[in-house]
Amino acid sequence: MTPSEAFAAIALAAVACDGSLDREEAQALRQQLEKRSPYRDLSEVTMGKMFDSLLTSLRRDGWEALVSEAIPQLTPLQQETALAMAAELVHADRVETDTEREMLKLMAAQLQLPAERSQQILDVIALLHRDSLAG
Repeated sequence: MTPSEAFAAIALAAVACDGSLDREEAQALRQQLEKRSPYRDLSEVTMGKMFDSLLTSLRRDGWEALVSEAIPQLTPLQQETALAMAAELVHADRVETDTEREMLKLMAAQLQLPAERSQQILDVIALLHRDSLAG
């Protein structure tokens, strides 16, 4: 698995770990990747092939294995960004499930980052999505 495939694998795990991938989550996944190198330069066919391969792995081995395989392919800096992106994607449908929280917890535990840094990243993303003006 290449670093770009690993980064996409983490994004896919974030949106698919709860067993469903709705339209809003798929759109958020696409938007998160399309604004980044190298994905913005990939053709539809190349992106499709990459996701077909990742979906095959996801279905065969589960999201836990996909995350475990992906993380070592990323540098610590890439891991920070991947964790933040995963947390952002978990919030894409405005519903955070127990499975999604567990996925983020498992991912954070596997990263080559201090636990405090991982928690800080998760806390910031949660703050961005908190509906503090809701009545």
